[in-house]
Amino acid sequence: MDAAPDIAVEIVALTKQYAVDIPPAVDQIDLRIASGSYCCLLGPSGCGKSTTLRMIAGHESVTHGDILLANRNITRLPAAARGTAMMFQSFALFPHLSALDNVAFSLKMKGVARAERHRRAGALLERVAMGHLAQRKPAELSGGQQQRVALARALITEPKVLLLDEPLSALDPFLRVQMRAELRRWQKELGLTFIHVTHSQEEAMALADTMVVMNHGLIEQVGSPHQVYNFPANEFVARFMGGHNVLQTASGLVAVRNDHMRIAAAQAPGASGLAAHITDIEYQGTYVLLGLQLADEAQAAPAMKQVAVLLHESDFLACPFELGQPVLLWWDEAHAHALQPGAQRPAPRQPQPTRMRRDPLAAMAA
Repeated sequence: MDAAPDIAVEIVALTKQYAVDIPPAVDQIDLRIASGSYCCLLGPSGCGKSTTLRMIAGHESVTHGDILLANRNITRLPAAARGTAMMFQSFALFPHLSALDNVAFSLKMKGVARAERHRRAGALLERVAMGHLAQRKPAELSGGQQQRVALARALITEPKVLLLDEPLSALDPFLRVQMRAELRRWQKELGLTFIHVTHSQEEAMALADTMVVMNHGLIEQVGSPHQVYNFPANEFVARFMGGHNVLQTASGLVAVRNDHMRIAAAQAPGASGLAAHITDIEYQGTYVLLGLQLADEAQAAPAMKQVAVLLHESDFLACPFELGQPVLLWWDEAHAHALQPGAQRPAPRQPQPTRMRRDPLAAMAA
C-alpha cells in the first residue's frame, strides 16, 4: 500500500467573515494539499477562492480556523515569515527597475550585498529563459516575459509554497496556453507546491494534480481533474465544469457527458428515445456541438430541457443534422453518473482556537 503523502498546507475550519449580517466569504473549509503537488482553487467569481489564497499568503486576516504549513501554524504570522511567496495577477513589477533588479528586490530589502543578489537573480532569470533580457524594464517586455520575471522574483525568496492569483488571465489566449505549459514544467522541475487560483476550467484541468471546486465560500468537490470531470459530486460541479447534461431520470438526478449522448433522426427506423429538436449547431473543428430542446412532453425542469450533444466531425458529416430538425435522444445508463446534494453550510461555531493552534511567536521560532 502506498504511503500517505506529506502535507504541505493544511487548512482547518478556515473562515473569513467580513460582516455579521452577510454569509461568510469562506465558511469553515477544511483542505489538505500534498507536498510537491499542483493544486488549483477553481470556481465562479465570489466563490471564496481568492480570499482563501490571500489568507494562506497572510494578505487577508483569518476570522476563525487555522493554516498550517509543513505542520507549522502560520495563521497569525506576517506574510514575510510564512514560507510562502505570491505571484499576482497584474505581475506587480516595479516599472523603473530592470528585470534583474525586480527579481533581486526582496534580497536588497534583506540587506544582501549587490553582487550576491544579482548573482542569484541572474541565475533565476536564466532558469526562466530571461537571462538575455535582464537589463530591460517591464515596459520593454511582453506579457509572457513579464510573467517569467514575476515568477523569478517570487522564487528568489526560496518559498516552500508558491501562491498564484490568476497569473494567466492578463495574457492573450495563445500565450496563455504556452505559459500554462511552462508553469507546469517549472513546478515539476522545482518540486515546489503550487496553489493556483483560476476561474478557468480548462486551465485547472491542464495544470492541476488536485482541483478544489468552490462555490459561495464552500468546497463542493476535491479530486484529480479526471475525478472531478468524470464524476462530478453534484449539480453545481457538473454544470460549472461543463461538458455534461444534468437530467432527471426515474432513478434520480444524473449527469451524462455530452459526448456520451446518442441522437438519431426522429423518423429513423427502430430508433427510440426522448423527443427533441435541434436548436443550435456549432462547428468546433474535430467535433460538432449540437444544442437540443426536449419536447414539451418531457417532464423536466426548464434548465434540464436544454441538452447538448457532442459528435465527432466524421459522424456528423456522415449523417448531418439541420436546425429545427426533430430528433430522438438517448444514452447508455452506464454513462449516467448519479449526483448528490450540493455542499451545505456548516452550523455556526463559537470562536475558539482549534487544538492545532500554537503560539505565533513559538511558531516563528520553530
